[in-house]
Amino acid sequence: MAWKDGVLAEIDARIALPPVALPEAPSEAGDEYLAVRVVGQFLPGEIHVFTSSMDRGAGYRVISPFQTENRVILVDRGFVRQTRKDEARGAPGDVIVGNLLWPNEVDPSFTPDPNLETNTWFARDLPVMAKYFNSAPILVVLRRLPKGETAISPWPVNSADISNTHLQYAITWLLMALGWFGMTGYWLWRIRRGKDY
Repeated sequence: MAWKDGVLAEIDARIALPPVALPEAPSEAGDEYLAVRVVGQFLPGEIHVFTSSMDRGAGYRVISPFQTENRVILVDRGFVRQTRKDEARGAPGDVIVGNLLWPNEVDPSFTPDPNLETNTWFARDLPVMAKYFNSAPILVVLRRLPKGETAISPWPVNSADISNTHLQYAITWLLMALGWFGMTGYWLWRIRRGKDY
């Protein structure tokens, strides 16, 4: 647990660093959570990824293509409620600030394929989204909305979305061990009691 807490602290520190220019060839191993500042322009089109949280309720992450000087990347602009999914949204601002992310949300056994007719996706599948928009497989999750953007709520990267349930694991395994110990003791008592008769 102490190790995991240390990893999360490192991630939070990396997320909060001042933004730098987008690397020419960012990689998951070396650039995950890197804070970047990117100049360019949003292009037409959106992907809507179904999601929910306790405080926001059900809705969609809005993923849009973004044209930089030399390539198209993907930008996770934030969250909209279900009722605002199909509202027209502008493409304000020429500068975005966010963090690089390689989401790990796809389970081949359980994640449905996207429904392209309704534009409903069920995970941020970076390679598939990049192919859909013919973009580089690079995703920037906005830290804050560009100037003029009001229809979307930002959902920035943070370590709160990373599972850290080691205490619950420890309690669960302790209770299972106590249960096994109790059942074994009862079984041995029954055997001994049978011999006494």
